[in-house]
Amino acid sequence: MALNDWTIQEVELIIADYFAMLNDELLNKVYSKTFHRKALSPLLNNRSEGSIEFKHQNISGVLVRQGLPYIRGYKPRFNYQQILEERTLEYISNKRKSLVPKFEFFAENAEVTNAVDFAKIISEAPEKIESVNDPQAVYKRRPIKINYIEREQKNVALGLKGEELIIEYERWRLINEGKDSLASRIEWVSKNDDGAGFDILSKNKNGTDRYIEVKTTKLSKETPFYFSKNEYEFSKEKTESYHLYRLYNFSESPKLFLLNGDFDSFCKKEAIQYKGYF
Repeated sequence: MALNDWTIQEVELIIADYFAMLNDELLNKVYSKTFHRKALSPLLNNRSEGSIEFKHQNISGVLVRQGLPYIRGYKPRFNYQQILEERTLEYISNKRKSLVPKFEFFAENAEVTNAVDFAKIISEAPEKIESVNDPQAVYKRRPIKINYIEREQKNVALGLKGEELIIEYERWRLINEGKDSLASRIEWVSKNDDGAGFDILSKNKNGTDRYIEVKTTKLSKETPFYFSKNEYEFSKEKTESYHLYRLYNFSESPKLFLLNGDFDSFCKKEAIQYKGYF
């Protein structure tokens, strides 16, 4: 073990602390990360605040790889110790009965509590990750088989609310640009045709088409999203006018980043399902 490696006891302590916070977050309970850190710190081997935060982010990375919700304030980082992954999966396995109902609530809940200020909604997109841990390693063991991040994205009520918000945003954007006539021509395509390859047909300032695909999550901006073969191919066909609108932090204070182009140009894709023929 290297000098700065975390001991098994430290790893188990920070995992338990992480899930105590995650439990409150999933149930929309108020909690303090600072309070948790100050209570945890004396139990560790002189770990700095930065080291503790980084380890919390590593746990988020393990959960993302498992398709499970994580603490929004701890950006997923994937360069973690194997022992951290092993003990996190062991914790999930041991606490499965109590965790699953909370993961279900996360995936099914579509409440939005705060009004949105469109003038402040836009944020920077996350950096494109060049490499992460070998995904095959984590797929060998899945204590919870359901991908709750994917299930959240398939939440129809959440998806409709996200698209409705983007319709409102697009109208606001065009009116602000002095294009009231264009604002009245926005079409909510996916409401009547969910196989079009995009959700909303809007307009650019010059009157040209803007094809918008909306992906909504209650988690942070780094959360993986899922797209269909049809959406992927349409983005290739309409590369210059195709836009991904990624809504995140949706239940607390919705934020949005925009990416233009086909999916290959702005994200790394991973094959997670195959079809077999005979």
